[in-house]
Amino acid sequence: MSTVDKNGADDDKRDRRSEKVIAEFRQRPSVRRLSRPMIEGGSKRFELTYVREGSRGATPLVILPGGPGIASVLPYHRHRMLAARREFDVVMVEHRGIGLSRQDEYGHDLPFGALTVDAAADDIAAVLDDCGISRATVLGSSYGAYLAQTFGAKHPERVAGMVLDSTYSTVSDFTVARDEVRRVLWEGRDPATARIAAKLRDLVDNGVIPAEQTGSVVPVFYELGGPDMVDRLLDAVAAGRWGPWRWIHRVADEELGRTNRYVLETDLVSAMTFRELYDLEPDGLPLDPAVACTRHAEDYPPFEGEPRCLLTALESFDWPTAVLTAERDLRCVRPVAERTVRLLPDGVLVPFRDMPHSVLDNHPVAALNAARGVATGQHHRLPAMAPKLAALPSKSARPLLGWGLRTWLTVARP
Repeated sequence: MSTVDKNGADDDKRDRRSEKVIAEFRQRPSVRRLSRPMIEGGSKRFELTYVREGSRGATPLVILPGGPGIASVLPYHRHRMLAARREFDVVMVEHRGIGLSRQDEYGHDLPFGALTVDAAADDIAAVLDDCGISRATVLGSSYGAYLAQTFGAKHPERVAGMVLDSTYSTVSDFTVARDEVRRVLWEGRDPATARIAAKLRDLVDNGVIPAEQTGSVVPVFYELGGPDMVDRLLDAVAAGRWGPWRWIHRVADEELGRTNRYVLETDLVSAMTFRELYDLEPDGLPLDPAVACTRHAEDYPPFEGEPRCLLTALESFDWPTAVLTAERDLRCVRPVAERTVRLLPDGVLVPFRDMPHSVLDNHPVAALNAARGVATGQHHRLPAMAPKLAALPSKSARPLLGWGLRTWLTVARP
């Protein structure tokens, strides 16, 4: 069997497993459907799916995952259980164009025109109406944090508090992130990364490592295992052991167009990404994440502009807000988080050491405890509590990926 055939067979097997699991989820009383207009003011409709778990009367919490493209119903089942145990009435909306909210009433995929950030924010308000919830604490991670800000700008009366995890607020933040990646991993201005930056520059300058691949590989290893893992990666490549590098490069390149039903579905919502959220062009230098994105952008509508100026909107957010930022996050970087806090009337920066992008995904217990602090008016205590929150059991399988890659780099052979 060829590699292509094998990958296709694996995808089919995975999709069948997902269909079986999701069929069971559909029958749960916690999973609900709500008829929504496909386009505001239009006659065509689709069924938006959402899930609600926890005790009625507990603190309402809306969780918005990242992406866009990550589903809510299936991948975050464990997160909802953890939230319910912390006395949250938790709601998660399956984003339009993804998973159980992917198709119209006739089974056709939603058109690109139906997929906008504003429409997704209005979906959240409609779900809260359906639940009889007037106001909720909103926890958004990465794109989910951007969507949370949009929801706050459009429906401020529905927000009791916010947790913005690994956040950004404007397309220019991706330029800030690229500059930060190079500061850390190419220029080596951080003392902890000076040596590996010099090693990376040497390997690129000598033609060992293709400069155009560095942006989709090196930051991933840094997020997963810090300078030590990047050092092991570069040593492995220098010795001719390319397995881990090639695997991550392939995964990073394919992820933008990958469809893993009910888990990760970027194929439709990428229209929204490139039309409203992302306008970074490659500049020809190493460590450029825009290289991979540009190849996929050709299949979607061109950038038209951001829905609104969220930087201005932040100044009117008068509710308590915790901005979570991870030390090794090279996608939504610390300078952006710090600026966000400066703009918020009642915001605090909650820094987590030795953690990659998305506290929600990598340490859900810490993220949910931050949400509890916001909901109870104790958010100003969270910055000092960050080390204790990070030391709690994470209840996440994500750290195992970093451990696995570290082991692979240690034992890999040419």
